[in-house]
Amino acid sequence: MKRRILTGLAAALLAVGAQAGAQTLNIGFADPVSSMDPQLNNHAGDRSVDLHFWDLLVENKWNKLQPGLAESWKPLDPKTWEFKLRKDVKWHDGVPFTADDVIFSYQRARNVPGSVATFGGYLRTIESVTAPDPHTLIIKTNIPNPDLPLNLASVHIVSKHVGEKSSTEDYNAGRAMVGTGPYKFVSYAPGDRVVMTRNDAYWDGKPEWQTVNYRYINNAAARTAALLSGDVDVIDKVSVSDLARLKQSPSVTVFPYDGLRVMLLQPSFNPAPNPYITDNAGKPLSKNPLLDVRVRRALNLAINRKAIIDRILQDAATEANQWMPANTFGYNPDIKNIPYDAAQARKLLAEAGYPDGFQLTLHVPNDRYPQGPETAQAVAQFWTRIGVKTHVEVVPWAVYSGRANKNEYAVSMLAWGNGTGEASYALVNVLATVDIKKGLGASNWGHYSNPAVDQALNESTAEFDVARREAILRKSAQIVSDDVGVIPLYHYRNIWAAKKGLKVTPLTSDRTAAMMVTRDSKQ
Repeated sequence: MKRRILTGLAAALLAVGAQAGAQTLNIGFADPVSSMDPQLNNHAGDRSVDLHFWDLLVENKWNKLQPGLAESWKPLDPKTWEFKLRKDVKWHDGVPFTADDVIFSYQRARNVPGSVATFGGYLRTIESVTAPDPHTLIIKTNIPNPDLPLNLASVHIVSKHVGEKSSTEDYNAGRAMVGTGPYKFVSYAPGDRVVMTRNDAYWDGKPEWQTVNYRYINNAAARTAALLSGDVDVIDKVSVSDLARLKQSPSVTVFPYDGLRVMLLQPSFNPAPNPYITDNAGKPLSKNPLLDVRVRRALNLAINRKAIIDRILQDAATEANQWMPANTFGYNPDIKNIPYDAAQARKLLAEAGYPDGFQLTLHVPNDRYPQGPETAQAVAQFWTRIGVKTHVEVVPWAVYSGRANKNEYAVSMLAWGNGTGEASYALVNVLATVDIKKGLGASNWGHYSNPAVDQALNESTAEFDVARREAILRKSAQIVSDDVGVIPLYHYRNIWAAKKGLKVTPLTSDRTAAMMVTRDSKQ
């Protein structure tokens, strides 16, 4: 009898444990997280985490604007917008959300101490933000900006009553983690995981998962192993080398989607001597050869993109000839794929005064971009074949991001997410002349500067007519292509994998969030 009771008790406990386990989602994600502060850095990992705790005034889901903390919005005139805010939203500590929180958030986001990838560019056209009542917001811009709602879909709203007395460290420690989002903060272990619990009172409905363990696993093979062993339920940025194995597994489903993220190389436009650009004897050159468009064109033509995609990406990417993928707003269909022409590349180098080439170092993070180091090695081989003897230096993202942001490298590698689904996002952050006060060029690591590109950005920002605006953006793509302001390589496909019985549906760009994962009723 005693054994029967104990057996029954054990069975009951197992049942409870199984039920609890079914309410817990374990995600293994690839992108490193720099902070819990949602306004510190515009990094992919940070923004994926932020989606759980914080809301946006306007949501950009499935590349369409959706109501967020604002139920509706409309322009009152070309420089004035009215936003009507939700009245049923509360912060995680029970304090009601009001327009004052938005005003505070947009003031704070312009200049967060320690930021290396500011959100200020999204707010660059805002002249003033006022609130005639707690649930109405009036935003005046310094120029007509038809894309203001889209811009605001990238800046998370933090609470005034907590945020005005908090620093980034307070967010990292959890003291300031009081959001309006679908999940509440439990703990943060830098370099390891974020733990969160469901916000049952969330204004947009109760989330599916009671608890989420959001684990940072930077190694792709380790993520795959964790999924196959049942240690995690979902992984992102599946390695191409693991695709066949995962597709054959009876316990796993693979979810591939065409993505927006482009892999770019950013040449340095710093005229000063660079230790990573030398002559063939290893001595720094007095003049940066990358300032010559003929050299940049040579490097562009020397890369066999198809070979890189076929051998390294294995159908997990598509060839890129500009920063936007096909069939997106601002993509220029008149720009053709970049040919692989080593002979023409050598000819251009000779015309530029480098018949014997030179040496340079290409930098890439080792814990950030899928197949990034492998791609860098392939590019180095192609460039070496035309006489530009290229070395690859692989460094941790924590080191890489700071040094790249300071334009210390000769050539940097950037996988840019194109998170708004249209071309101006990269114009603001990657291609505009760097201007910290205006929030421009936050990820323009090579400090590329072209007045025609800046003019196109200004014109597109102020153009309300959709067709004319797209024409301006297409023109900007052609200008950058002709000038080789950046060297595009490929567009990633976004690939997730999950255990059977779960379904992954993207929300925006290649972010990874618990809200994307649901139980699959068909399995």
